[in-house]
Amino acid sequence: MDAVKLRRAIARTRLAPVAAFPKRLVTVARHDAKVLRTSARWLLASREHHNYTYELTKLSRSHLAWFVSVVCDLPVAQVRGYLDEIESDDALRQHIASTIGSAARRGLADKQVRYARRIGWYAIVRARRPAHIVETGVDKGLGSCVLAAALLRNAAEGHPGRVSSIDINPEAGYLARVAPWSEVIDLVIGDSVESIGALEQPVDLFLHDSDHSRAYEKREFEAVEPKLAPGAMLLTDNVTHTNVLARHAERTGRKFLAYRETPANHWYPGDGIGVAW
Repeated sequence: MDAVKLRRAIARTRLAPVAAFPKRLVTVARHDAKVLRTSARWLLASREHHNYTYELTKLSRSHLAWFVSVVCDLPVAQVRGYLDEIESDDALRQHIASTIGSAARRGLADKQVRYARRIGWYAIVRARRPAHIVETGVDKGLGSCVLAAALLRNAAEGHPGRVSSIDINPEAGYLARVAPWSEVIDLVIGDSVESIGALEQPVDLFLHDSDHSRAYEKREFEAVEPKLAPGAMLLTDNVTHTNVLARHAERTGRKFLAYRETPANHWYPGDGIGVAW
């Protein structure tokens, strides 16, 4: 009996799990070794301790372009142009790298500029041309700067807008305090639910990226609902962990779609973008 026939014969016996174990062990070991190598490189090369930054894989970036194309009803080629636009914004890259390099908390941040799924935020803002964005959760202000860069491009094309960036930490947003990006950013320090309640201008685009507990995310969407302009779009950075926005979309008669990113050369499994419109 040749080897192939022997394996097939064993596969039909009680010995199958035992015979398959070495191959399964090698497969798992190879996978874990790759993860460990990636993790070790990250531990030595990176300073980040949360809000990790990374590039997307080529396939993940392609899927992101199609995701934005669907939710914004635009040709995918136009969306790819927006993604290229933010990635080739040298002024923004230089600002981020130099500001992080001189920041008081530079020991906990990487100077290398990597936007990950935030390029999708940029493309959505370029496509939707919102007059007022509200973003909860600022941290260094990387996302705020990406949103501001899109707003500045929109303004140059005759569609001005502003972003209200809300964070409870008074040290948040140091990247967002430099012109020209700061010229379209209103940095609000305070509780996000209370700050949303105090908003006077209608909200065209809302992005949840603050406290990622299910209960708090739900409170934010409930708080912003009466503040929304007609046709407003809701985004969440928490879609890989909760179904809060999907349920909110169902209750309010909206469509919902989710994208999950795949980081390139990073141990972290990635986050995503949830959109209700």
